[in-house]
Amino acid sequence: MNTAIPAAKARTGVSGLDTILAGGLSAGHVFLLEGNPGAGKTTIALQFLIEGARLGERGLYITLSETESELRAGAASHGMIIDGNIEVFEVVPPESLLDSDQQQSLLYSSDLELGETTKEIFAAFERVRPSRVVLDSLSEIRLLAQSSLRYRRQILALKHYFARQGATVLLLDDLTSDVLDKTVHSVVHGVIHLEELAPGYGSERRRLRVIKYRGQAFRGGYHDFTIQTGGVVVFPRLIASEHRTSYARDDVSSDIAELDLLLGGGLERGSSTLILGPAGTGKSTFSFQFLAAAIGRGEKAAAFIFDEELGLLFGRLKLLGIDLEAMRDAGLVHIEQVDAAELSPGEFAHRVRDCVDKSGAKTVIIDSINGYQASMPDENSLILHMHELLQYLNRQGANTFLTVAQHGLVGDMKAPVDVTYLADTVILLRYFEAAGRVRRAVSVIKKRTGFHEDTIREYRIGAAGLTFGGPLVGFQGVLRGVPEFVSDTASLMSRDSGVGGNS
Repeated sequence: MNTAIPAAKARTGVSGLDTILAGGLSAGHVFLLEGNPGAGKTTIALQFLIEGARLGERGLYITLSETESELRAGAASHGMIIDGNIEVFEVVPPESLLDSDQQQSLLYSSDLELGETTKEIFAAFERVRPSRVVLDSLSEIRLLAQSSLRYRRQILALKHYFARQGATVLLLDDLTSDVLDKTVHSVVHGVIHLEELAPGYGSERRRLRVIKYRGQAFRGGYHDFTIQTGGVVVFPRLIASEHRTSYARDDVSSDIAELDLLLGGGLERGSSTLILGPAGTGKSTFSFQFLAAAIGRGEKAAAFIFDEELGLLFGRLKLLGIDLEAMRDAGLVHIEQVDAAELSPGEFAHRVRDCVDKSGAKTVIIDSINGYQASMPDENSLILHMHELLQYLNRQGANTFLTVAQHGLVGDMKAPVDVTYLADTVILLRYFEAAGRVRRAVSVIKKRTGFHEDTIREYRIGAAGLTFGGPLVGFQGVLRGVPEFVSDTASLMSRDSGVGGNS
């Protein structure tokens, strides 16, 4: 029987990071925080010390590369105040080492400097007696050590010294002197690696990964994070299996009888629906019809819009009888304009989850996947992100509506990414030409949770919203967008049954 007592944790004070680290850093151990300049190491280190000060712990920031005034100015830009329980110690070369007339000729200056630097670090610790220490940065020590052997011995000496004092230490490494040297990785208790990526367009993307954490389970893989005014915010990778809730699996209606018939009675609660079609066929209109029906049932809803300006969306839907702006102002629906060029996929998933958790939204629209894809590094990542996000929403009992614009208007059209196998229901929208007019047709090509009509129905978008005709029986090839006339036109909708419009 294992009766070991779990080690105490030193919380980092970084939103989301403690979740990844299963509570924080194991107290009394030495950790490495590495990343190229600008990745966010100093900001995380400051948050680590400020969190300790908030808990009444003494903190010591030892800086070898940045001046104290620069450090305080950087902290002030985030609204952080370094005072009270936090002391900054700036290690500067002794004046004798800067004076060429007094330099030692029998010793290498680096030997003397390394010894003096270590003495100053230990003396500062003895004077402050902190519980938390930040050493910034190891690149200076690596350069002074000159050889890999001396560098490793120096790191070991620092580790053993701090371990005897019971301090939790964060070593910062900017990876500027030797990125291939993994000496510190093998010595420290844990390693957190920060990355900054520059996409072809848009703002930089940052992500982190816990490479090592001795004796502790942690959330592996890459996690997106941002540096905001106030500090670093980490968005832990979403794992849908961790979020299970119970709910009644009843059917939800669109409030349009013909559309519900096409769907075999409606959509099962807690399922995802993909609406697929070329530009202008009404994908957004179909999505917001389900959202309006949910609001009518007294439920909350959320919509994340990548492609359309909100003012245009409000105006267009109002002409179709859906006053989305009034719903938003009444607090019934959360509407968010998403800029894919400025948002990482991890942050987007966090926003969706946060909205659903706080508002209890039971209908979620993501319009469109084309815009969502723009925030993804590659198609494989998109599929994985979408899988976890849809599974999470399904397990909260929310109905999710995704739209995908296919390239082209007629003939063999292709989607930029195939997510049809992820969705529980797939609604296909098409243009077709008949009797000298461009018309629209809808069909349900997949429904995991039950039966659905195998027919194709014509529909119109007008002042009354969506209106549907009966099944089209006189044409073939409607799904391909190139129908073949094989009968009369009796099944077509009459000209006065609706007014054309766009989605």
